[in-house]
Amino acid sequence: MNCRFCKTALSDVFIDLGNSPASNSFLTKEALNEPETFYPLKVFTCPKCFLVQVDEYKKSDAIFDNTYVYFSSYSTSWLAHAKAYVEKMQERFQYTNEALVIEIASNDGYLLQYFKERNIPVLGIEPTANTAATAAEKGVPSVIDFFGVRLAKQLATEGKKADLLLGNNVLAHVPDIVDFVGGMKILLKENGVITMEFPHLMQLVDNNQFDTIYHEHFSYLSFYTVKAIFEAAGLELFDVEELPTHGGSLRIYAKHRQDQSKPVSENVTALLQKEKEKGMQDMRYYTNFQQRAFHIKEQLLQFLLDQKKTEKTVAAYGAAAKGNTLLNYCGIKNDFIDFVADANPHKQNKFLPASHIPVVNEARLKATKPDYVLILPWNLREEITRQLAYIKDWGGKFVTAIPSLQVI
Repeated sequence: MNCRFCKTALSDVFIDLGNSPASNSFLTKEALNEPETFYPLKVFTCPKCFLVQVDEYKKSDAIFDNTYVYFSSYSTSWLAHAKAYVEKMQERFQYTNEALVIEIASNDGYLLQYFKERNIPVLGIEPTANTAATAAEKGVPSVIDFFGVRLAKQLATEGKKADLLLGNNVLAHVPDIVDFVGGMKILLKENGVITMEFPHLMQLVDNNQFDTIYHEHFSYLSFYTVKAIFEAAGLELFDVEELPTHGGSLRIYAKHRQDQSKPVSENVTALLQKEKEKGMQDMRYYTNFQQRAFHIKEQLLQFLLDQKKTEKTVAAYGAAAKGNTLLNYCGIKNDFIDFVADANPHKQNKFLPASHIPVVNEARLKATKPDYVLILPWNLREEITRQLAYIKDWGGKFVTAIPSLQVI
């Protein structure tokens, strides 16, 4: 395998999580008796550009199809984040009804709906037809396609170029990141702005977030590496923010290199220095992550064994992709965890890949009163513990496994 950015041959293993099915490949009851396809989840670090990456074992068009089960609008905290973003962009850049806001990976219209409320023209780009259909119900039009240079040229020819081009949690999801960023260069107006949000590799390493590694994520990104990728496409990063979302994310701001209307913020230099001081431009930073993940595996398995011995019951909440990585790496099946409750009806009445744990609605929690509820999307811990605070009524407790085992 060669680096998907700089083409350097890769041999340095960041972490090997074994073989796993695609994390959002939920199973129907009928499919439980059918064989599942497992793919290697082996991640490499590029010694030249420090891009952490997994090979494209499962093609992206097989992952992001019309049976895709992730709908952004089922998280109230994520909707609040999207609305706050729209307000911030409006305050900073003053978009009018003559502007065009384009979102790549617009999902179910969770964000663009707030621009539409302000009568600002919007366009979504979304490869999964089922989520795009939900966006259409909100009045958000979508181009159902994968984004890259080909689609960018087509849209630009049609006169659809962006004043604001954004993408949340998509930059890590693309197998050809060079083509993706090259497409953004084409689709951006002369004085336009790009914003991208993505989980920060520094947080993944520092907080043992190995469960965020799965086959939808092809790249794990530092600011240093993203800056190099954008510069190679003729784009300049002029600002960056550190965000709490998804366990710690970055929001980058980019413009055409020749655009002199937007000065480069001191935040850019400061974050580059912060990463350098962490050692992120030294291969030693990327060693020993395997052992840290194994320690979490030991902790979680011991906890579940202890509960089994004392006949305590354990359920989970949130049928998240990261949860499937955690469960499958640890070898946890439905003999340890009775079920996982989830608010998304597209996941309910299905089964988690590999572990075959049933996905049910929240009513099952109230009916069975488990002793412990393992929160799989730990990044939504505050939202979930508020939502499920009633489990305290029967003495129930919450559990999270990342960055280390914690009983709440």
